[in-house]
Amino acid sequence: MDTARRVFVYLFDSEHGARDYLIARWVFLRALGLIYFSAFLALVFQARGLIGAHGILPASELLSDARSTGAMRFWAVPSLLWTSSSDHMLMALMVVGLVASVLLVASVWPRGMLLLCFLCFLSFVSAAQDFSGYQSDGMLLEAGFLSLFLAPPGLWPRWGPTSPPRRAAILLLLWEWFRIYFESGAVKLLSGDPTWRNLTAMYEYYQNGPLPTWIGWYVQHLPLWFHRATAGLTLAMELVLVWMAFLPRRWRITCCLIVTAWQIGVIATANYAFLNYLVLALAVLLLDDAFLRRFVPTRWRIGLDAARPADTVALHAEDAMVRLDLSGSAEVPVAPREVREFRWLGIVHSVSASVAAVALTWVFYATSVLLLRMFWQEQPFPTAPVAVLGPFRIANQYGLFAVMTPHRYEIEFQGSNDGQTWVAYPFRHKPQDVHERPGIYAPYQPRFDWNLWFASLGSWMQNPIVPRTEELLLENDRDVMGLFADDPFRGTPPKFVRAVIWQYWFSTPEEKRRDGVWWTRQSLGTYAPTLTKAGDGRFAVVAKPTRDVEPEP
Repeated sequence: MDTARRVFVYLFDSEHGARDYLIARWVFLRALGLIYFSAFLALVFQARGLIGAHGILPASELLSDARSTGAMRFWAVPSLLWTSSSDHMLMALMVVGLVASVLLVASVWPRGMLLLCFLCFLSFVSAAQDFSGYQSDGMLLEAGFLSLFLAPPGLWPRWGPTSPPRRAAILLLLWEWFRIYFESGAVKLLSGDPTWRNLTAMYEYYQNGPLPTWIGWYVQHLPLWFHRATAGLTLAMELVLVWMAFLPRRWRITCCLIVTAWQIGVIATANYAFLNYLVLALAVLLLDDAFLRRFVPTRWRIGLDAARPADTVALHAEDAMVRLDLSGSAEVPVAPREVREFRWLGIVHSVSASVAAVALTWVFYATSVLLLRMFWQEQPFPTAPVAVLGPFRIANQYGLFAVMTPHRYEIEFQGSNDGQTWVAYPFRHKPQDVHERPGIYAPYQPRFDWNLWFASLGSWMQNPIVPRTEELLLENDRDVMGLFADDPFRGTPPKFVRAVIWQYWFSTPEEKRRDGVWWTRQSLGTYAPTLTKAGDGRFAVVAKPTRDVEPEP
């Protein structure tokens, strides 16, 4: 029993936490606040067009359908939008999340701000349907939830030397970091994709990802030996290198430096929103204060030296109503009122540690079962605890680029008043104009542009957001128009709207020098039915799509 108690205190008691990770915690929480800020900032400009009352996939429709499940609806869709699904409520959540993320960066009441950020982001993700199917959303929610048990208490805790980070919280966050890498490496081999087995997966990677960058254009034109080498190194890092996180200190530091350099390269060559930034932030927890202290200005180190074990321990009143000084001095009488305060503080402290133990153990169990399931489908462990956490996205299974995309398709919306001359609606971020240089804008995430990339890989019947967008363009919906860079019809909706599909390739160096183009493209026909709005307000199909399946390579 004494051993079990020691383990419990070691892992979950904040007063006996990891006192050599104060700087790492401070840096990580600031980075997490910036990541939350980028997520909410993007949603301030997009949320209404995506799931607003007149958006592409209104949250109100999802909530209305979920009401039939009774009280279970709050578990199936855990969102504050149940109180109101209006645009005002939606924007209020985004603004509250934005403000909370700024205060988190400023280290103002970290636990409270983390809770607000988590609830606001979860409220959007739970109601966003197709616009929240990204692994990055689950990564942020999982990290945000675990950070509630990492953050120091208090309104202005600074380094929080009197409440060091719980070791279990650090371990769970590093466990998430490890799983992001390892599970992504595992699915690459388990998927059976031959491009990973023969190391050709990176041949077309830089031009076929969701939103390429201009640096990716240059890297795409490097020799094939470079792409084969990076494919091999990717597998080596995800399946082998990350195990260094469980080795002694020098190995962990080396691992952090390697993956940091790698992630910077990924950020430069592809726009994966805040995903890579979150992975970078998690890696900070591989570093202890002895390593990070050299980067902290001397004037900021006040408080770090106070991070030593407490000098005194309060004893229970029944144990003689005394405070025992561990330095060996005499016993000092304690007033009954002070004893009562100690007693209540002890109860609160014990409850806090117990809640942390239950929550963190539960998440560890669920994520471990999900990891085992990748290799052992018939594993005998109960899955009910995993299912309970499912809607909250705090215990996830990861697996990035299990199968590489062999082609790049782009959906483009076009309008016309005569059915002959078609004008394209310009996008804000995704490739369209072949002369426009691909940008670098991560961690900002344009969810509409992202979803159209995923939609292009299937048919329009599998992706109702495309015909729905056509309908809203025929109505010149203000919120949906905000998802585009401009309105080519200047406030008056066209008579016809269609969605066409192109196949894109990076231009060759010769084409870029000669024509100044970053892309070349070929039309593959119309992707979805061409629509018009009849006099009775209904939508009518003018023409069927000429391309409703993916063409052969």
